Amino acid sequence: MFRQAHRQREIGGRKRRRPSRLAVVVSLLAGALLLAAPLALSAQAPVGLGTAGNFAVLAGSTVTNTGPSVISGSVGLAPGSAVIGFPPGIVLAGTTQVANGVALQAKNDLVTAYNDAAGRSATATVSGDLAGRTLKPGVYTSASTLGLSGQLTLDAQGDPSAVFIFQAGSSLIVGSGSQVNLIGGAQACNVYWQVGSSATIGTGSTFVGNIMALTSITMTTSATLQGSALARNGAVTLDTNTITRATCAAGSGGGGTPTSGGSPPTSGGSTPAGGTSGGSAPPTKNATGGSGTVGTTPKAHKPKKHKSTKPTAPKSTKPKPKPTKPAKPVTPKPVIPTANKPPAFTG
Repeated sequence: MFRQAHRQREIGGRKRRRPSRLAVVVSLLAGALLLAAPLALSAQAPVGLGTAGNFAVLAGSTVTNTGPSVISGSVGLAPGSAVIGFPPGIVLAGTTQVANGVALQAKNDLVTAYNDAAGRSATATVSGDLAGRTLKPGVYTSASTLGLSGQLTLDAQGDPSAVFIFQAGSSLIVGSGSQVNLIGGAQACNVYWQVGSSATIGTGSTFVGNIMALTSITMTTSATLQGSALARNGAVTLDTNTITRATCAAGSGGGGTPTSGGSPPTSGGSTPAGGTSGGSAPPTKNATGGSGTVGTTPKAHKPKKHKSTKPTAPKSTKPKPKPTKPAKPVTPKPVIPTANKPPAFTG
C-alpha cells in the first residue's frame, strides 16, 4: 500500500514535468523563427530591368555628351530623337537606338523596373548623407534627398546574389570625389538607385549601380559609373565620363538581360536526319566534348605479315670495261694541181 502511493506520486511528477519540456521545445522553435524572420525579409530579389538592362545610357528627351566619353553598352533614347556629342564620345560593346521599337521597349521595361524598386518594403530608413557607412543587403528608404559626400561601403557578406536597393523620395546628389566600395562579394549589377526626381554624380566621383531616375541624370566632369544611367522622362547629360554597363557573374542573379542578337542555345542538340526532335545528335568521330573525347571503338591490332626475302647474288666488284667506239675512217681530200701561167707580154 505504501509502495502504491509512492508509485502514484512518481507518475504524477512525470506528468507535471512533461508540459515544462514541451514549453522548452516551443520556446526554442519560436526563437529560431524570430532569428530567421529578419534574414528572410532582407533577402531581396533583383529588380528585373528587362531589355533596359542592355543599355548603359537610356533617356527620354535627349542624350548630350561633351568630351571623349566612353560608353560600354548601348545608348538609347525614346521618345526624343536628339543624341548629341558622339563623336567625340564613343559607344563600345553596344549600339545606338533612337526613337525606334528597341528604344521604346527598353523605356517600357524601365518604367516597370522603376515601379518595382519603388514598391519594395523598406528594411531600414536612411536620410541625408550616406558617407562613412557600411551597409548590408536590403532596401534603404529616404523620404527626401539622398546624398553621398565621401565613401559608402556595401557588404554582401559572402553572397554574390545579395541585392541593395536605395529609394530616394526626391533627388540623389553625389559630391565630387565620392566613392562606392563593394566588399564581401557584392556586385554592381545588384545595386539599384530609384530616384524620385533627378540624380547628379559629382566631378571625379566613382559611383556604382543602376540609377533609375524619374526625370534626369547628370554625370559631371570625369565621373565614372559602373552600372547604367537610366532616365525615364528627361535627359542624360555626360561630360568626359566612363560608363560601363554592369553584368552579373554566371549563377549570381541580377536584373539585367543578356544582350539581344544572339540565338538561344538549342536544348537537346540538333535533330539527326530521320530522327525525332529533341534527341541529341550522334557524336562526331574524335570530337572533344566536356567529358572527354568521343570516338569509335578501336579495331583490334593485327600484326603485319613480313614477306620472306630471297637471297640475292652478290654483285661483282670488278669494273666493267667500257665499250670502245670504232674510229671513223678519214677520207683524204683530192689535191687539185694548179696550171702554170704564161709570162706577161712585154713587147
